[in-house]
Amino acid sequence: MLKIIFQNQDFIIVEKPAGLAVHGGAGMSEPTLVGFLVEKFPEIKNVGDNPAVRPGIVHRLDKETSGVMVVARNQKTFEYLKKLFADRKIEKKYLAVVHGKLKSKTGKIEGEMGRSKKDFRRQSLVRGKIHPVESRKAGLASPEFNRVNVRKARYSLTFYKTLRESGEKTLLEVSPKTGRMHQIRVHLQSIGHPVVGDKKYTFKQWKNDAAPRLMLHAVSLGFTSAHNEKYFFECLPPPEFQKI
Repeated sequence: MLKIIFQNQDFIIVEKPAGLAVHGGAGMSEPTLVGFLVEKFPEIKNVGDNPAVRPGIVHRLDKETSGVMVVARNQKTFEYLKKLFADRKIEKKYLAVVHGKLKSKTGKIEGEMGRSKKDFRRQSLVRGKIHPVESRKAGLASPEFNRVNVRKARYSLTFYKTLRESGEKTLLEVSPKTGRMHQIRVHLQSIGHPVVGDKKYTFKQWKNDAAPRLMLHAVSLGFTSAHNEKYFFECLPPPEFQKI
């Protein structure tokens, strides 16, 4: 069930359940988040870069991911929020249950991300290969850069810290600083700790894991509005997530 956490004249904050796609695609007829929102907030029909498909949608969560999202109600707010995301001025935090125990309890994962050349349905990460522009921003004198293995590579960065360990599973707080498709899932798999319940980005021994869902939840979202008002929204994980 989709829940409206907050609304004003500029944006809507929703809590998306796992299993609900944000928007439709070719040949897709199942319910979507935008279908619900357009019915309740018809003014968003003309908002966005591609309102016919993604009205009001500034960012997305994977279908299997639950949690908090912001949706723009007018074009001015859409452009403003879009720039905040591009400039990495929106603070996003996720909870992820992963396989195994991490040697480094805190850390960062970065590199070039893009579609895999071996399988276009998957995203891949070239770890440690940083785009020259990002290298200059970081003050690196001799940037190392390589786009092999991926198409249309773009820089990606994620921070994480361990919150709790139980058996061979670990609860992480994850803070992505860029917003690439499947970023958190790909990044965590790249360090050997895929998200529990992830059938696409995992390893053979965990392919048949009995998790009820993808154990990834967008727990909070914070930003400063165009009117210089500070907002912070949080939603606790649903019961099936908390149980795991």
